[in-house]
Amino acid sequence: MADFLSTAGASHAIEQMVKNSKQRLYLISPYLQINPLLRSLLQQLDNRISTIDIRIVSRTDKINADDMSFLQNLKNVKVYALDNLHAKCYLNEETAIITSLNLYQFSQHNNIEMGIKIDKSTETELYNAMYEEVERIFGESKKYQISIVEKEKTESKSQQPENIKETPKRQQTSSNEGFCLRCGAKMALNPDKPLCSKCYPIWAKYADDKYPEKFCHICGKESAQSYAKPICYSCYKKHYK
Repeated sequence: MADFLSTAGASHAIEQMVKNSKQRLYLISPYLQINPLLRSLLQQLDNRISTIDIRIVSRTDKINADDMSFLQNLKNVKVYALDNLHAKCYLNEETAIITSLNLYQFSQHNNIEMGIKIDKSTETELYNAMYEEVERIFGESKKYQISIVEKEKTESKSQQPENIKETPKRQQTSSNEGFCLRCGAKMALNPDKPLCSKCYPIWAKYADDKYPEKFCHICGKESAQSYAKPICYSCYKKHYK
């Protein structure tokens, strides 16, 4: 029998799925911003089961640099990209969840979502149909190239004395125009102050620099960023060295 899931129910069901996976865990989400609890569960799963097959699919440039760095350090994770992805589906060897919910903190905290959870033991035919479609999605996807993050981190450590942190140096560009993290409006490019004059006072009421925002400050494309990390992975690679 299939179970209905509310927004909170979908988040909880996905967390339980990660926790209980033994053979495989497939996470399909166009937008990806991994919350602290899910990070911890993925880390524990990766450490606990050396043979676990963890695969993640999202759209290109919809994973921020911080999450990319975290995922590449997990031994059993493979990350893929599919630009026309819109499906949100989460599956292990026993359960499948299909839902409107992205693995994106803003959606989990602010949007109204719903979904359905299916157990393989009672809905075998439906589970198998979802599994076949998930495998087809992986077949159309391309593996994410994330080794650059590890290279940058290694080079940064080797070139500097311990306990000294270097701020990435931005390459010169011809434009000083940026975009507001929250509303996407054009504004002066300043990664240290990436919110426009209208949105900044709203943010400043709580001043949570990890609160999920909607746009990259440099390219203006929809992206899971925050005040602390205002630049998408693609722009980070292009404009910083």
